[in-house]
Amino acid sequence: MFITFEGIDFCGKSTQAELLKSYLVKNKKIVEIIREPGGTEISEKIREMLLDKKHYHMFMETEIFLFSASRAQLVREKIRPYLEKGVYVISDRFHDSTTAYQGFGRGIDINTVVHINNLAIGKTVPDITFIIDIPVKVAEERKKIKTKIDLDRIEISDSVFYEKVRKGYLKLAENEKRFRVIDGTANIEDIHHRIVGEINMLEKRSIHETR
Repeated sequence: MFITFEGIDFCGKSTQAELLKSYLVKNKKIVEIIREPGGTEISEKIREMLLDKKHYHMFMETEIFLFSASRAQLVREKIRPYLEKGVYVISDRFHDSTTAYQGFGRGIDINTVVHINNLAIGKTVPDITFIIDIPVKVAEERKKIKTKIDLDRIEISDSVFYEKVRKGYLKLAENEKRFRVIDGTANIEDIHHRIVGEINMLEKRSIHETR
């Protein structure tokens, strides 16, 4: 199963990805958790360029191609081989981040973003995607916990940008059945139980369909 977590920065998706991994491992599943951008030697070097604040002048076209290049390498080097071996793959962000951030957030034509995404991932689409949704005001409060030095090039973006990104995610969720929008302001354990419930239902449905 290929599972992805999405949402604006500071939504808590990384925490939930780790909790789900622990749950699956306890239930005798073989699990690999990866992050985006990153996950391979090449992809990690691209990550450094993308998140380094000294590259504040990076153009949005450069940004989208770098994110997609990192993803293309990750899909072919790690994700597909894992899935072919029956491994559960959990990804902290995937191509939907590009649609939300570079498409809705930066303003790159959505059809263009879709074409770039398709080239990068091919037919490697998540089985289920959790959008951990929080209001931008909540994200801004959580951001204050970090010092400016600790914030990366994307995280320093203003609330206007994040409002566009959040609306983009919710728009995506309206158009595809694989999305599950989760209230990220709820208790961490409650969110985790909701996610586990969704995974269990998807597994049961898959078993039923193969019979």
